[in-house]
Amino acid sequence: DTHVQAHEIIAQLALAINHKKVSRFNICRSDVWDGAVGGFRRSTYSDNNDMFIQFTDDAGCFEEGLDTGGPRREFLTLLTNHLRTRPIFDGPQESRYVVYNAKAAREDEYFLAGKIIAVSIVHGGPAPHFLSKNLVDHIIGNPSFDATIEDVKDEEMGKVLHQFLEAASDESLQNIILQNSTMFQTAGCLRVVRTCEKHAFVEEYLRWYIIHRNHSWIQLEIIYGLASLDFFSALQQHSSVLAPVLSYSCKVLTASDMENMFIPNLSPPGSNRRQKEAKTLGFWADYLSDSEEKLTAVSLEELLMFATGLASLPPADTNSTNPVHK
Repeated sequence: DTHVQAHEIIAQLALAINHKKVSRFNICRSDVWDGAVGGFRRSTYSDNNDMFIQFTDDAGCFEEGLDTGGPRREFLTLLTNHLRTRPIFDGPQESRYVVYNAKAAREDEYFLAGKIIAVSIVHGGPAPHFLSKNLVDHIIGNPSFDATIEDVKDEEMGKVLHQFLEAASDESLQNIILQNSTMFQTAGCLRVVRTCEKHAFVEEYLRWYIIHRNHSWIQLEIIYGLASLDFFSALQQHSSVLAPVLSYSCKVLTASDMENMFIPNLSPPGSNRRQKEAKTLGFWADYLSDSEEKLTAVSLEELLMFATGLASLPPADTNSTNPVHK
């Protein structure tokens, strides 16, 4: 793992993509999810085909233009952002974990979620960056766990757990357990607890709530979807490199990142045109710096989205998605 980077692993996985064949997706921006589901469920769809994305505008007309990668990346960005809000996930927006939803289970949404994540990463789109680190650790077989009561979005459950931690005596703890016996019995942790054990008890409940109660859907569906394009095998083999790609990252886009993303197409050195271009590059660098310092109306993320269809740097090699600045 110390000798390989994420983009190198993803580049190897991307070799399985057949660029001579395409799977078509007809997408309306106001309903990206339905268009995506329809595309993935076509009998002609294959993970190994290139993706051809055709957007429709608000009037229902197809947007003209050749898909050379920009529409695909925009589609995967919109789809990944929408995936975060699906009912199969719960918890803080930057640390989502899997929950059971009957309708989603009937429609194979858990499997589809895993597939979307794998396909987006390998096809040069964004990584999710919203999965709970506890969920990712569980997926790769890492037993570590570190959660807080704030990860539980059910207000009543959160209130009970806070009361439990604040209890000052064994008697108070037992009263809270008895008053909420159904809650703790469902989690398999209904028992007598002493004050010195209350933190371990809450962690045990949180582990059940976040991981174990939805274990089967993680194991049988999401992981099966992540196996698309051999991504899950690579995740297991290079967990220390690829696992961080799935979780929240506090890294922000910088002006330097943007400069490295764009390749200027310059005139020959010494020409009058080259001198003007050098001055223009200075203006460009100043504009990026102003955007980073929030002195412009357009953010760096919006600028990147406009130019590439991506709102953040993808885990794949960014050289494969560089626009050319002329």
